[in-house]
Amino acid sequence: MNHEDYADDYLREVLTRTQTIAIVGASPRGTRPSHGVMRFLQGRGYRCIPVNPFAAGREILGEPVYARLADIDEPVDMVDIFRRSEAAGAVVDEAIAIGAKSVWMQLGVRDDDAAQRAEANGLKVVMNRCPAIEIPRLAIERR
Repeated sequence: MNHEDYADDYLREVLTRTQTIAIVGASPRGTRPSHGVMRFLQGRGYRCIPVNPFAAGREILGEPVYARLADIDEPVDMVDIFRRSEAAGAVVDEAIAIGAKSVWMQLGVRDDDAAQRAEANGLKVVMNRCPAIEIPRLAIERR
């Protein structure tokens, strides 16, 4: 797949088939982009599960924080990655291991090798994009 340019239909399919999103790198600080994106996604009707080993056991936006993806005790559709590109590969491997359906790497995050592994395991992959930008652009309505 060409990860330089995604067809709108591809992005729309990923976003409309997703119900539950694990947000890796979710921050309890309201000024951080991951916090704002999680709030946006919750407001659009997505179930968001924050993942951050430094905040595990606390809550972010009313949701309990998990230390790692393997600790989540419910199915996850999408793993949204707010980590540096160098760390994305390990998160993608965890997403594969838990049976996620897609991985979404945030703006500035790209790992082509990890994307290839994910796709080889049947996951949809989006890199260097933000769902909080794509959802309004594509006029996706949920609730």
